[in-house]
Amino acid sequence: MRWLLFGLVAGTGTAVVVYWMLARQGLLPGDAPRSLWVWIALTVLAVVLLVTGWTRSGWGRRTGAVLATLLAVLCIGLSVNQWSGFYPSTGRAWQGLTGQPLSNEASLRSLVELRNIPEPNGKIIPIRVQNSTSRFHHRTEYVYLPPAWFAGPTPPQLPALILIGGVITTPEDWVRSGGAVAAVQDFAATHHGQAPILVFVDPTGGLSNDTECVDGPHGNVDTHITKEVRPYVISAFGAAPDPARWAVAGWSMGGTCAVDLTVEHSDLFHTFVDISGDQGPNIGDRNQTVADLYGGHADQWARFDPATAMAGHGRYDNVAGWFQAEGHRTAGHRLTSPQIRAATALNTVAQANNITTVFLQQPGRHTWPFAANAFRQSLPWLNSRLCN
Repeated sequence: MRWLLFGLVAGTGTAVVVYWMLARQGLLPGDAPRSLWVWIALTVLAVVLLVTGWTRSGWGRRTGAVLATLLAVLCIGLSVNQWSGFYPSTGRAWQGLTGQPLSNEASLRSLVELRNIPEPNGKIIPIRVQNSTSRFHHRTEYVYLPPAWFAGPTPPQLPALILIGGVITTPEDWVRSGGAVAAVQDFAATHHGQAPILVFVDPTGGLSNDTECVDGPHGNVDTHITKEVRPYVISAFGAAPDPARWAVAGWSMGGTCAVDLTVEHSDLFHTFVDISGDQGPNIGDRNQTVADLYGGHADQWARFDPATAMAGHGRYDNVAGWFQAEGHRTAGHRLTSPQIRAATALNTVAQANNITTVFLQQPGRHTWPFAANAFRQSLPWLNSRLCN
């Protein structure tokens, strides 16, 4: 009974600490299902009872205790997935966890044979972009080529759209969890095969590296995207070099990246889609961000802060952005959330500097399903921007 009481206290304390750590990282633990905190506490309790009762129990109880602990850990994973919407089905989860090829994936070498052959669904191509300039150690990245790319003897100069996920992300997530390729395939089917090239970049290099797409100790991601990925897509796939035909879209951290890359590099990108992003790159408060994300260089904070960059740039020419954020209704029936407050602030600064914007607020949670739906909603607007 003493160990049972200790396990309950330890489990509750662990749940509180995890909540605090997630809040410190700006990951909105208040949006998590209550089951997550219950299963964290029960998992710790199961571990305590497993360890303390091992020597006094027979193999039947030992086996039962091990299975109970493993199932409790599984329930933590299921609760996290309910929170994030990361895997919408067991099939998608199996594909992601086992690293299976993406649907319609083909090699870069095979594109020569596919030239001028109708591809109604397009192709996804794994790419290995050199990093001699950024020195950023990224994972395999991907490009989706729409049906229009395969028409004719030479590739047409199609527009391009870079897609970026959240802090805990892989380059495939916009395909597996965000439904980006499926959305573009549906769009192309009703628009004579016309759609932008999709570029799925790696913004972190790993699952625990929060780069916020800036240049700093966590990796020179800004340099990687602007000086390595963009030129590679133009030279390898014939994408249009005109900045008016390039856009950046992202969810969560990726939404922050999309705004930041566009307003800082308006000579490369004229359009952004910010889905539930923050007001600026951050790892905690400003002091923590300067110390950790920028290695103590306060001037880098000013360089990569979107509002500061827009104010410093002044009037933009032909730049536009789409802000979309989720929130919960207050007693006054208004939607509110940190993402809505961030989008409101950035939208105000953007409009003050001649950036044309669309701003949508919708009920919802900070999940991949919300991001997928928002991306589908933005596609007609994106296409009108990129294809004119």
